[in-house]
Amino acid sequence: MPRAATDHGIEIEYETFGDPADPTLLLVNGYTSQLLAWQVGLCEAFVAQGFHVIRYDNRDVGLSTKLDGQRANPMKVAKAMRDGEPVPEVPYLLSDMAADGIGLLSALDIDQAHVAGMSMGGMIVQTMAIEHPDRVASLTSIMSNPGDVRIGAPTPEARDALLAPPALDRDGYIEGSTRALVWASKRYGDPQELRRRAAEDYDRSFYPEGSLRQLAAIYASGDRSDSLRQLDVPTLVIHGRDDTLITPEGGRVTSELISGSVYVEVADMGHDLPKPLWSLYADLLGGLARRAA
Repeated sequence: MPRAATDHGIEIEYETFGDPADPTLLLVNGYTSQLLAWQVGLCEAFVAQGFHVIRYDNRDVGLSTKLDGQRANPMKVAKAMRDGEPVPEVPYLLSDMAADGIGLLSALDIDQAHVAGMSMGGMIVQTMAIEHPDRVASLTSIMSNPGDVRIGAPTPEARDALLAPPALDRDGYIEGSTRALVWASKRYGDPQELRRRAAEDYDRSFYPEGSLRQLAAIYASGDRSDSLRQLDVPTLVIHGRDDTLITPEGGRVTSELISGSVYVEVADMGHDLPKPLWSLYADLLGGLARRAA
């Protein structure tokens, strides 16, 4: 896969699908997930809608730049934000991660793209639209929230599963991946598929250190609600009815904040993108792009 250097020193690993002459769809990953999270079949479904698709690794995960040794304590950051106290310094914010994606577009000579992000990726693409509005043709926020930690808060079981440290050995990591069933689609959640994808992730790049810095960036970036109210970009918000990691309130409130946005709450979807729903996602994003044009 190719790698692109941004103008702020971060190198981004990426992969493209489809015809570069078509409108670009930039896909942004969630917390600790690699570009593999946007599975090839789903990317191909987006290509069939007329998109030139780019998926990429965020900083601190996969094969993009890693900020080795830079310290972050996300729990201290979260407590300071909650208590209204000075926030400890963090290595980067969601704004920096948004700039990485925009920097990738610039490196590829792409002036504007449709952007779609899941979970933390939804937060990143919201930030792209807020801070780089001229580069965003449309915005799709999937299973995400507006940055207020009280909105769409996880169930205790989902929170504990997310924050449990991963096993360091390959077999333990793969078996531990089934913790994600707590937030997966009740109908389509598949432990064997979770294990298969965990093995793929581990073999490509196992880097748990980056998770602390990414989580600290989420917490330290704060509430985007006021900025989302000012957005003027065609927007789609998708959320799963079974989601327990960011509960559906996160999607509903995000959509309410963005004037003119379309909210779609999907049955049989959790905090995941199940294969049986890929055609639905492709139709929704294709329809948004056509309306935006």
